[in-house]
Amino acid sequence: MLAALRVRGRAPMTGYDRDRFGQAWLDADRNGCDTRSDLLRRYLRQIALRSGTNGCVVASGILDDPYTATTISYVRGDTYSIDIDHVVALGNAWVSGAWKWDINQRAAIANDPLNLLPVDAGANRSKRDGDAATWLPPNKSYRCAYVARQVTVKAKYALSVTPAEHDAIARVLSTCPGQQATPDPTHAPTRVDQHLTDPGPGEQDSEQPAQNTGSPNGSGQEPGRGSAGEVYYANCDAVRAAGKSPLHRGDPGYETPRLDRDGDGTACE
Repeated sequence: MLAALRVRGRAPMTGYDRDRFGQAWLDADRNGCDTRSDLLRRYLRQIALRSGTNGCVVASGILDDPYTATTISYVRGDTYSIDIDHVVALGNAWVSGAWKWDINQRAAIANDPLNLLPVDAGANRSKRDGDAATWLPPNKSYRCAYVARQVTVKAKYALSVTPAEHDAIARVLSTCPGQQATPDPTHAPTRVDQHLTDPGPGEQDSEQPAQNTGSPNGSGQEPGRGSAGEVYYANCDAVRAAGKSPLHRGDPGYETPRLDRDGDGTACE
């Protein structure tokens, strides 16, 4: 399957924003639960569900983390234990071809269970938007499965790989010649059918604080805000420009629901 992927240089990050992949955690399959809740119920064991959520929200559980080969106890509200990782990071998807998609296709890859895994938060945050050439799971025994999943996702969505990314994947797969493509757990479509509005580069550009507010350090602080040690970011582009993505509850500048739209404690992931 790797041989079927187009090898080319990456596109620029110009215009990228997490919001251009739709709101965080749609109910893409219309089962009444958002994608994050679906993933936690699927992968955690010994789960307890939060009452009054129609069996959707996981209050606690245990994850056997594939990235670190550790066991993690999860309690809802603890933003430093488990993240839902986009195996093909959304920033990487953008530079690999998603920049030219409409928002319904972008929202599909952002919510496709094939591209999502609950994992150790620290490992996920060290990955950021990295591809296989710049980041692999610390757990070496999982690397074959990890890159195979990336290849499967990129093949499903016709995304490209860079020469360095291709070679890194090939090196890993050479150690496990029997590795199969990752089974698609739900066969989710490559477009969602929800009505979504793409904020688009024009609207995003109009909100860029670094050029418009006179902030000398590009941090996105607006005049009259961010004083007395308070930090303010106009949008997620400003968070990324300041090198602070993702923000977590308690971090300077974190706000919900303006930046953390789903209220899970992690903003601008």
